[in-house]
Amino acid sequence: MKRKTVKLITFGFFALAVALGTARHAQAQDAKAPYPSMAPLEQYLIPDRDAEIALARSAAPPSVSQDATVMVLGRHGYETAVEGKNGFVCLVERAWMSDFQSAEFWNPKNRSAVCYNPASTRSVLPLTTMRTEMVLAGIPKEQIIEKLKAAIAKKEFPPPEPGAMAYMMSKQAYLTDAGSHNLCHVMFMTPTTDPANWGAGASDSPIVLLGQDSIAAITTFLIPVGQWSDGTPVDDHAH
Repeated sequence: MKRKTVKLITFGFFALAVALGTARHAQAQDAKAPYPSMAPLEQYLIPDRDAEIALARSAAPPSVSQDATVMVLGRHGYETAVEGKNGFVCLVERAWMSDFQSAEFWNPKNRSAVCYNPASTRSVLPLTTMRTEMVLAGIPKEQIIEKLKAAIAKKEFPPPEPGAMAYMMSKQAYLTDAGSHNLCHVMFMTPTTDPANWGAGASDSPIVLLGQDSIAAITTFLIPVGQWSDGTPVDDHAH
């Protein structure tokens, strides 16, 4: 697969979305943000519960997702729709898991299908569910940031466990308005670390630094994958 330059969007605590080319950077610099505030809640919800379950499962290969727990977004937060048995949890995150300064923070089109392995389910997913609950409760960004900082300071959330990772291999996901809207990849989350320890960003390395989250003290790395979760090859233009 031909390597191409990727441009990054820090996605919440773990940097879940990636945009291509220069379009995303230009958008971030645009004073007229396309999504200045939260849209009506209905625009973020998926009316068809079965469709959301299917989209969540598509984040990982069937061998992983078929036995995973699946969560769907309700009006007050994530709810368990299917009880799994392998320790993985699949769900569809929304744009408010992006960096607080992102121009797409309130993008209602975002559908970030992700499947967390057992280690990240225990140590990373709780941050997603807490943040989502605060957003849906109408708490302003500034207060969410302060509450998250306080929770981390009180050690209410553990650091990422060794081996914490997640699949984002859904062909149907919509991560960003820029580029091809999607990127097939897997992510690895660690306590804050020097990217050089992973060889991230080196010209011949497949590992990309996605983000250094100063609030949650998490470093997230991405590795592009050559086929979608359904086994079909990824078009080079998606990378």
